[in-house]
Amino acid sequence: MLFFENDYGEGAHEKILEGLQKTNYEKLPGYETDCYCERARKKIKQACGCPEADVFFLAGGTQTNAVVIRSMLRPYEGVIAAGTGHVSSHEAGAIEYTGHKVLELPDHQGKIEAEELKAYLKKFYGDESHEHMVFPGMVYISHPTEYGTLYSKQELKALFSICCDYRIPLYIDGARLGYGLMSRETDVTLPFLAEHCHVFYIGGTKVGALCGEAVVFTKNNTPDHFMTLVKQQGALPAKGRLLGVQFDVLFTENLYTELGRRAIETAELLKEAFRENGYTFYLESPTNQQFILLEDVQAEQLSREVSFSFWEKPDATHTVVRFVTSWATREEDIEKLKQLLRKYRKNDG
Repeated sequence: MLFFENDYGEGAHEKILEGLQKTNYEKLPGYETDCYCERARKKIKQACGCPEADVFFLAGGTQTNAVVIRSMLRPYEGVIAAGTGHVSSHEAGAIEYTGHKVLELPDHQGKIEAEELKAYLKKFYGDESHEHMVFPGMVYISHPTEYGTLYSKQELKALFSICCDYRIPLYIDGARLGYGLMSRETDVTLPFLAEHCHVFYIGGTKVGALCGEAVVFTKNNTPDHFMTLVKQQGALPAKGRLLGVQFDVLFTENLYTELGRRAIETAELLKEAFRENGYTFYLESPTNQQFILLEDVQAEQLSREVSFSFWEKPDATHTVVRFVTSWATREEDIEKLKQLLRKYRKNDG
């Protein structure tokens, strides 16, 4: 069975496992006060070009989103996000569980548009009854989005400017940031992204780590007692070293960017395989997630030999599916997939 279901199906890159093994018997303090967490923080701040940043490590993406959003919102505020955003659709109501509403905007292939955000905020404050409503207290986006699409420099600048005008933070979910930064079609760099948001996180879970996300507050705006809030919500591991060692390795000798590059290279081969065999793309994604429109019979046939994700049903006879490459995807797996795509392209399997 070939595996293209997600980018966290493998364990971890061998250098990370080596790092964990090498440091395994060291006696270290807990709760992210160890030397490896501190070293990883310094490397991340250097990579971001943001020496004044504060960096924290959490175990997973949903935890990170819930903790960061809750810590930065007042009790009467909600977070603006695309209707297809991860916090809107794939986190089981984790944000609402903290007592904050997700305020949805229309998405455009996963992205929100600056003009629509501005119109939403203007309409809210223009409503004489807005004191009786949920206040928009933050804007959430992901880069890449749920559809593998990317914001450009111009789009990020525009969103950041609006957030600054309304004095609300822009928060960027970077679960797959490593793949976005290595896309051949992006003009966004890590320092640019750090400069044009108030807080973001660097995803490790989906980019070569066993687990872990690095939260970066970029504007001297870390919420008071943030680590207390992290612990209060069950997201502070006693063995913080497990995260520190992993991010120390990821940000040594450009491993993080190298792993992102590998996934993009195999994603390009994947796209070529689908194009060569006449398959239809649901949308154009420049990252490691590819969305293919299949006849239902094709989807059923392929699923016997390939693991991929169901995404949505656009009509009664077609299915949109997601194929994902990762830092560990092998070119030989793409070659095997090519043979299956050729086999089933005319429903003759």
